[in-house]
Amino acid sequence: MTTKDKQRTTLFFHPDLIKLARAQAVVEDRTLTDLIEKALIHYLPKEIVIIKPEI
Repeated sequence: MTTKDKQRTTLFFHPDLIKLARAQAVVEDRTLTDLIEKALIHYLPKEIVIIKPEI
């Protein structure tokens, strides 16, 4: 996947969490972006169903 296929965003994390994530990315020989993307893919459900409440 190229950067043209991605969307840039800004997130604010606790500095210690980013240190750990960067270290893990090095261990896995991947970028921090790839590591966070992988974590989100595993965390989020395969299908999201949003039900609009009746008012």
